[in-house]
Amino acid sequence: MQYRGETGLVARSSNYELYGDMSHRFLQVIGEHSAEVEKYSIDEAFALVSGTTQHAAQWAHGLRQAIAERLGLPVGIGAGRTKTLAKLANLAAKKLSGMKGVCIWEALEGSYREQLLTQLPVQQIWGIGPRTSKKLAALGITTAEQLREADPPMIRRQFGLPVMRTVLELRGQACIELEDSRDFHDSLVFSRSFSSPVTTPEVMEQVLTSYAQRACTRLNTRDSQARTLTAWAMTSWYGSKELESPSVTLTLPSPTNDPVTLSQAAKALLPKITEGTRYTKAGITLTDLSPAGAQPMLDILTEPQQERSLGPLLQQVRQRAGTDSIGLGRGGLRAPAEWEMRREMMSPRYTTRWEEMLTVHAR
Repeated sequence: MQYRGETGLVARSSNYELYGDMSHRFLQVIGEHSAEVEKYSIDEAFALVSGTTQHAAQWAHGLRQAIAERLGLPVGIGAGRTKTLAKLANLAAKKLSGMKGVCIWEALEGSYREQLLTQLPVQQIWGIGPRTSKKLAALGITTAEQLREADPPMIRRQFGLPVMRTVLELRGQACIELEDSRDFHDSLVFSRSFSSPVTTPEVMEQVLTSYAQRACTRLNTRDSQARTLTAWAMTSWYGSKELESPSVTLTLPSPTNDPVTLSQAAKALLPKITEGTRYTKAGITLTDLSPAGAQPMLDILTEPQQERSLGPLLQQVRQRAGTDSIGLGRGGLRAPAEWEMRREMMSPRYTTRWEEMLTVHAR
């Protein structure tokens, strides 16, 4: 299903499977062009390139063309001596006409760079959030140029080390290292917005149990285990009442990837859920991750369901029959719940499902 308005726009439901697969392919192409790549988000990455500005420009145009030809994705590429300058260059590559999707910061005329920094609001700088930008504005710092010229020790006293690093990076001094995306991930998040608000602890229990089990599926896919679980929920930013965002964090007796243990831990949020409050989103965050089996549990810490291998059994069924084929307690949904995200207008999963691949007839 799709909707075409007078503007010709097509509305689609979220297609996380397609997004994830395209993100993986996107990183693969970048990895073929650079030996050091850091995945920053599902559609963004940092890569290391050496040489002259001319070489960097050739490299960037070649990478952009490869991504377009192999994936059909339009991308903007920015390069600079630091991560912060590379982010500024990326913004220029996407926003300014004549860049053709590529901007090498050091290749720009000095006067033009100064003009861009003078015009760029400080809140658009990578790492500067709304709260920090308001505090900076109180000190008379409202543009990227003013932040670059700020006194680093003063910035550190007022805002901490991360913002001081941003100041130095704007000056061309690299302070934020490239992180190897092959290193072990230290956190995992599963969160969704609801199609209709959740207003009771009973329904929230169903949400948390379901989300904990889905997070566990991702954990097992990574062959990982978690020591700390945070469960949270929130109301809408745009409601008439003040934002409410209850959360609870638990440190587990030992690292685990067992869905029973994690589902039980997630329920610790329920006492903080207020009857009648309209919650619009919830999530499970797993931290203190380590490779599965890296720290064997002592027998006295082993849960009964782990002895019976209930967790691995659930994972096997889900792998064979699908994520929603089986679940624990209130998370074992037989049909989509009212709060489940509606996805009737989802596009086909062309790259991961044989039955949804495009059919082409040639004569």
